[in-house]
Amino acid sequence: MEIGNLAPAAPEQKQIKPAGGAADKERAAVKKVAQEFEALFVTMMLKSMRSTVGQDQLTGGGRGEETFRSLLDQEYANAAVRGGGIGLAPVLERELMRQRTTVKGDSNAD
Repeated sequence: MEIGNLAPAAPEQKQIKPAGGAADKERAAVKKVAQEFEALFVTMMLKSMRSTVGQDQLTGGGRGEETFRSLLDQEYANAAVRGGGIGLAPVLERELMRQRTTVKGDSNAD
């Protein structure tokens, strides 16, 4: 008696392609916009918080420092959003997608 491979034959695996490549592109675009908005919001929060703190006497302030601080705040905000953010982007994304489907549903009814 010969014992062969006891493992069941693996079913042929098919790669499932998502239906509607346009929908995926739209979702990616909405996600990007939501993340950009969250980054802008965080940048504005950082700017507001920074305005409550006195100027650093060591560097003396000036236009160059203002520009640097602004750019640094933007980078902090972008890094925060890439790391998960404050939770605003997913909420915006979900709401924008809901509104898009509602608008498309209304236009299909006519």
